[in-house]
Amino acid sequence: MQEASEIIPSQKFEGHTDWVTGTIHLPDGQRMMTCSSDGSLRIWSLKSGKQIGDDWRDEDSEVRTIALSPDGMKVVSGGSVDGAARLWDINTGKVIAKWMGHTKAVWSVCWSRDCQRVVSGSYDGSAREWDVENGETIIPSQKFEGHTDWVTGTIHLPDGQRMMTCSTDGSLRVWNLKSGKQIGDDWRDGDSGVWTIALSPDGKKVVSGSEDGGMRLIWDTKTGELVANLKGHTSLVWCLAWTPDGKTLISGSYDSSIRTWDTSDWKQIAVLHGHTNGVYDIAISLNGRILASASTDKTARLWNIDNSQPISSPLKHTHIVNRVSFSANGKLLATGCNDHNAYIWDVSAVLREAGLDDLLLDQHHKSLLAVRDNLIISSLYIQAYAF
Repeated sequence: MQEASEIIPSQKFEGHTDWVTGTIHLPDGQRMMTCSSDGSLRIWSLKSGKQIGDDWRDEDSEVRTIALSPDGMKVVSGGSVDGAARLWDINTGKVIAKWMGHTKAVWSVCWSRDCQRVVSGSYDGSAREWDVENGETIIPSQKFEGHTDWVTGTIHLPDGQRMMTCSTDGSLRVWNLKSGKQIGDDWRDGDSGVWTIALSPDGKKVVSGSEDGGMRLIWDTKTGELVANLKGHTSLVWCLAWTPDGKTLISGSYDSSIRTWDTSDWKQIAVLHGHTNGVYDIAISLNGRILASASTDKTARLWNIDNSQPISSPLKHTHIVNRVSFSANGKLLATGCNDHNAYIWDVSAVLREAGLDDLLLDQHHKSLLAVRDNLIISSLYIQAYAF
């Protein structure tokens, strides 16, 4: 009989010949996409574990990052040494546009909410904006230059008029999308390189993660006012994520820890210990109650955000885990690994084994169930008393 500690993936996706650097669940809930340093994107059946169709390739360009459009119809990829960003059609698997402008590989890509524009950040120290509707257009509609080192993060701000970048030169910068000019001065707090940024769900706050382990909170995306310096990590902060309700901020670091923060007062809630090496990626289920983490210690982990406790034993891999991503319903977790494979883990089965099925419910439904249970108990008590 299988012991509780031995969790095995429900599917293994084999075929890539190099690191799997990205995983995306497609909107139909039946397929997932992976990208790899082997230069391919691939579509897989979640049910069978088999690849659907041929590899998606455009020359032998390495793929380091992918982002699905908000409408689920297109995907943009980057990472090739020629500096190109490529736009793909989900239905055909064909390149719609090859966007040239960067002189080094693209590190990050970000869609606008209306699916009309894509921003890319590159090792060449610049960002570029691309007009999705122009089809074959191969030149950027706007370029943003000024950083003196890698651009590691790009964000479209909610007003549709501005974008933000972060860089290992230690700065965050806000740009006018129309003119391509920087708005105001650099946002800085020390000289430590910035490796990641995350926008709050309401679009009013930005948090950055730095090489020195610091997290700087920018309260107002218009003024750049620094309102909190969150201390705790002792090494590079790789990844950041907000819960959908904006009440909790979560950070993962090369110091092997994960930390949760209360956004009402910016106090640390908990330190999640378990990984034995750097935390490279984190993902939060859409209901905001389950956290997944990927680590260079060759494991992924599941955490209960409600009580900051691990849900199960580690999800073991044979190499570094690069990526984690949840399906829309939170029942499946995809992981991408340096062993050249991707995996699907049955989160619902793990929760059932741990007696935590209710973590798949959102807080509203959880409250309704609590009310229902209390009513049932009260009814039974009244019946027993009357008897």
